[in-house]
Amino acid sequence: MHKKLTISIDEEVYDGLYAVVGKGAISQFIEDLLRPYVVKDELDAAYKLMAEDQERETEALAWAEALIGDSEK
Repeated sequence: MHKKLTISIDEEVYDGLYAVVGKGAISQFIEDLLRPYVVKDELDAAYKLMAEDQERETEALAWAEALIGDSEK
């Protein structure tokens, strides 16, 4: 279910949204942008998927361990 929300934004920002995203897509664009910050279940699911990616986790660990020496300087 969708709820209607009225917000006020700067005219220049609105014009940019209209030009880049298009008149009929502004609401969806804003929803997609905000969802990871405000819907906890989606964020948890995204973190879980990332943690299950073994190749990504291996690369992240190698990157983090390579930076450890930098913090001692």
